[in-house]
Amino acid sequence: MGTGVRDYRAADAERVAGLLGEVLPYFVTSAHGVQAQVAGAPARQRYRLLLAEAEDGRLLGCVRTGLFADASQEGAAFANLTVAPQARGRGVGGALLAAAERHLAAAGAASVYAWGADTPAVQAFAAHRGYRTGRAATYLRLDLGSGSPLPEPPVPTVPGGADLLPAARWAADPWPLYRADVESFRDEPGDVDYDGIGYADWRALTWDRPDFDPALSTVAVVGGEVAALVLVQTDGAGRYWSGGTGTRRAFRGMGLAKAAKAHSLHLARAAGCRTAYTGNDDGNAPMLAINLWLGYHPCGSERRYIRELVQPLHPFRSDGLGTAGVPGAAGHA
Repeated sequence: MGTGVRDYRAADAERVAGLLGEVLPYFVTSAHGVQAQVAGAPARQRYRLLLAEAEDGRLLGCVRTGLFADASQEGAAFANLTVAPQARGRGVGGALLAAAERHLAAAGAASVYAWGADTPAVQAFAAHRGYRTGRAATYLRLDLGSGSPLPEPPVPTVPGGADLLPAARWAADPWPLYRADVESFRDEPGDVDYDGIGYADWRALTWDRPDFDPALSTVAVVGGEVAALVLVQTDGAGRYWSGGTGTRRAFRGMGLAKAAKAHSLHLARAAGCRTAYTGNDDGNAPMLAINLWLGYHPCGSERRYIRELVQPLHPFRSDGLGTAGVPGAAGHA
């Protein structure tokens, strides 16, 4: 198969969104979201979306790559592959990953974190290129359109109670939500510590992206303070993704995250969302328990594959297996 690797162009947005939706059914995206991720990426992220095409122009795969804009680890980078099923085993994944590694090395990356399926084929693909295995994540699905009942939001055990409000209330100044999000994610288990994002980058990667849904994103307020929040993305086609649920340290153990997420799902069903997706690091037992209580069921699993770029780059061989990766669900990659 003749394969060429090139940079994304705006005219590719629909095809890229279609590929991601086909390969990663739990990845809620749209053409607008793909374009915004490229056009609105913070400068420090050095983000690139690279595509692999056949000689006849068919899209065979893509890799989303850059430096983490939300991590304090110096030189931490990501390279997430997605390869069309019919193109696997033909060198597409290897060509894309090699191109991503060259870009990251030039950008000063020291280590690469890539999500991929936790299967023998992908493990062999990763090991052949010098990647070791990292932590695993589970993706979950909830049917919102079947009429099955959702649990009612529980009453948080907070003296004086708590208010559950849409994030849209902070449209004029989302700074309090940024602070709560950053504090919550500092304790999120994972291979990367998401503890280094500034306000401008947070806005670019979270608040200002076109698929962020401030009406369904829910904030728990206690005594006038933002205590917990659920950050939601939707694609306008009935799909809902809760990519960030967290509680500030002083307010944990009160049931705020559980109440906020249940409330958000009720709003999502009323707004016409038919399917909800979420993801958990397998070490995040409290959040997994909340999702199972809400009625989510596992629908996929992924694993992080990690490589130190201080080692010589592995020469690309065209006999590599193709692979599919997922976006960094726990962070803002």
